Amino acid sequence: MSAVIEMHGVGKRFGAARALDGVSLTIRENEFYALLGPSGCGKTTLLRVLAGFETPDEGAISLDGKDLIVIRPNRRPINMMFQSYALFPHLSVFNNIAYGLRMDGVRGSDLEERTRDALAMVQLDGLESRRPNQLSGGQRQRVALARALVKRPRVLLLDEPLAALDKKLRGQMQIELKRLQHVVGITFVVVTHDQEEALVMADRIALMREGRIVQEGTPKELYEQPASYFVADFIGDMNFFAGTCCAEGLRLVTGTTLRGPVASGEDSQAWLAVRPDKLTPAGGEYRGQCPRGRGRRHFLRRRLSEHPSPGPGDRRVDSGEGGYRRSERRANRARANTVVPLASVVVAHPAARVIVRGARE
Repeated sequence: MSAVIEMHGVGKRFGAARALDGVSLTIRENEFYALLGPSGCGKTTLLRVLAGFETPDEGAISLDGKDLIVIRPNRRPINMMFQSYALFPHLSVFNNIAYGLRMDGVRGSDLEERTRDALAMVQLDGLESRRPNQLSGGQRQRVALARALVKRPRVLLLDEPLAALDKKLRGQMQIELKRLQHVVGITFVVVTHDQEEALVMADRIALMREGRIVQEGTPKELYEQPASYFVADFIGDMNFFAGTCCAEGLRLVTGTTLRGPVASGEDSQAWLAVRPDKLTPAGGEYRGQCPRGRGRRHFLRRRLSEHPSPGPGDRRVDSGEGGYRRSERRANRARANTVVPLASVVVAHPAARVIVRGARE
């Protein structure tokens, strides 16, 4: 798959604040690429640099091998869908979608045909005469998406496109965006702080922090092979066991050794990271009910230790002293006071464990 956008060492400052710090990445043809990270990490600034609304202080950006920085924003084959949608309240759905085509000089039957094709693509047939204030949130989002796609851009940029929608509609639109991306066959670059959105929609994810990309890869790679404590903690739920690397795995402060893959760096500080769904009871005394069958693999998550006394509010904490967490799924109705000794827990398989090095971030 050929590269569409390439960035090398891109930096951007706002006064003393460094928004982007040496960002390098490659976005491929027909790829759904997600920029993920907490608020203030630089992901929206990066999107605005691609759109041409901000000029980088350093670095190079190319699109199809041509220098993108020297091209004015209105001349770039890139469209952007804003978080607020930015629909014209005085225009109908049809005229909102057709606006960009009119600015490009498209007229007559060509404008009519392309606008109606865009309406059909986002399933808004029959609503073309309505104004934005007569539409639901999901329908307004579709109008903004159709307006961005009708010009047939090389790349579509989406800034938090689902942030204004409720949870149910957000889940539906995640699937819809992915479907549309396959239908139109162009590159989508989406900015989000919602890990679920990125994991569901993206082909590849760049996780950002403090203006830098800390890890890039497929959703599966970031979920199962985090490169640092920050990545492991940001993507999904994770149990952390603090200790020191040794030949067998990770030696906890309690003296217990948890086995896991260690490439090198014995005696260095590290964390054994284990997903809750990769833990399963292996025997021992229990107080309360332990779910049977497949549910057992999802049973352990709330904090326990070798001297267990879980509080009702304990939901997700790292366990530097050899403890771990457990939570019951509502479906299996397990009791909140279930006690599982540390020795009674095993990791389902070696691939479920990963050691992340360095101090807690």
